[in-house]
Amino acid sequence: MAADAADQPLLEVRGLTKRFPGVLALNNVDMTLRHGEVLAVIGENGAGKSTLMKILAGVHQPDDGDILLDGDPIRLDSTRRATACGIALIHQELNLADNLDVGANIFLGREPNRFGFTDRAAIDSASSALLQRVGLDCSTRTLVRTLSIGRQQLVEIAKALSVDARILIMDEPTSSLSQQEAGNLFAVMRDLRDKGTSIIYISHRLTEVHRVADRVMVLRDGENAGILEHAEIGHDAMVRLMVGRDLSQFYPHAPHKPGQAALVVQDLTVPQQRQHRLTFTVHAGEIVGLAGLVGAGRTELLQSIFGIDPPLSGQISVAGRIIRPRTPRDAIRAGMALVPENRKASGLIQELTVRENISLAALHQNRRAGGFLNSAFERKVADEMIARLSISTTSAAQLTRNLSGGNQQKVVLAKWLALRPRVLLLDEPTRGVDVGSKHEIYAIMEQLAGEGVAILFASSDMEEVLGMSDRVLVMHEGRIAGQLARDALSEQSIMQLATGRAPAA
Repeated sequence: MAADAADQPLLEVRGLTKRFPGVLALNNVDMTLRHGEVLAVIGENGAGKSTLMKILAGVHQPDDGDILLDGDPIRLDSTRRATACGIALIHQELNLADNLDVGANIFLGREPNRFGFTDRAAIDSASSALLQRVGLDCSTRTLVRTLSIGRQQLVEIAKALSVDARILIMDEPTSSLSQQEAGNLFAVMRDLRDKGTSIIYISHRLTEVHRVADRVMVLRDGENAGILEHAEIGHDAMVRLMVGRDLSQFYPHAPHKPGQAALVVQDLTVPQQRQHRLTFTVHAGEIVGLAGLVGAGRTELLQSIFGIDPPLSGQISVAGRIIRPRTPRDAIRAGMALVPENRKASGLIQELTVRENISLAALHQNRRAGGFLNSAFERKVADEMIARLSISTTSAAQLTRNLSGGNQQKVVLAKWLALRPRVLLLDEPTRGVDVGSKHEIYAIMEQLAGEGVAILFASSDMEEVLGMSDRVLVMHEGRIAGQLARDALSEQSIMQLATGRAPAA
């Protein structure tokens, strides 16, 4: 590559501004992307990252500012135009047709033709090569709906790679991936970068950012907060720029003295793994992590305990009382609550207000005589939860879909905490949540444990598991491969169990 070409940025953003009704999403933002580099763009939810990326992908058009490609001004007035310029966006929310197979999804809308008919052989051949690049071992004829969320994410990445993009935008691409899958992705990224592809990488996982980024650009409140060159990238430096303050103790965890057994699971058989019997206990005031690779059965276990997919056999006890959860209502009556993995699909009704979402699980408590809702009680509970969880909202009447991801997650938590559960089940409690909101959710978990609530949480974030757990149960292929006390916790010991090997002595 010639020296002058190497010195000229591939992509430049100058003074970009974007307004939505009542919101200044981006204010005079600048960005430079070099040839063959990984530029991480980080910031809390609401900082403007997704808006900036959607402008670059042609989804939104800016109100002011310029975008230059190879030094020439360009107008990205459609996604088709962005693709033609060599820009591909991997959305944080999956954008797949789950009724189609993998190959059809990868080439959807760009199907190769032969004699006027779709060339399925060409689709299968090209798709197989792409799946191999992202480390996804499945047939191109596999229906997407049969894949786990983590494997669907890899299909999204293969789909983006299929357009031979010069600029690849990855918005939280590892949010549902196991460590092995994420490692495969990072290897793909290194290969692409070494071959000249430029990558814009968005992630709330700062350890990943430190691992993959050549430079870091930080946004705060829709404005540039700073740039970190490779030698300057570090957790504390990133956090200070993101939140404008120092979060000195990111995991506010202190060891808890366990109380009485709050949740006892004995010889439980879940529908998806009929061959295994699961046995464990979670005590009052204890935070127990549930670790394992994607597909290990963590979500299935939590959903079975909560009555979404009722167990086939075995026994569940809550606070010494045997229960048989055939539906979530049974689990709720016993004193359990579940914050699901996918808050938008399973945890919230986006078109309802914050107050209405918070009161959903407690509707039976809000009824007056005659079946009418007690609006005064509903407002009181919502206001208490908004204050307790520091939910950032204009009012309890704001639509939930207009909140940031972190505040939406706190609304889901508030809905269940309003019931004062004895046992709190959390499935990926900080997935897609910014660093400041993560810290606040950890503080909430710590406070609840201090009040005697038993917490069982599943997480793919190894730092989260290590930072917040009193004990860790590790799952492998539907069974509990082992458990680790806090003083025995390490990434190595967890991974050995998660991959089916006994931990080293």
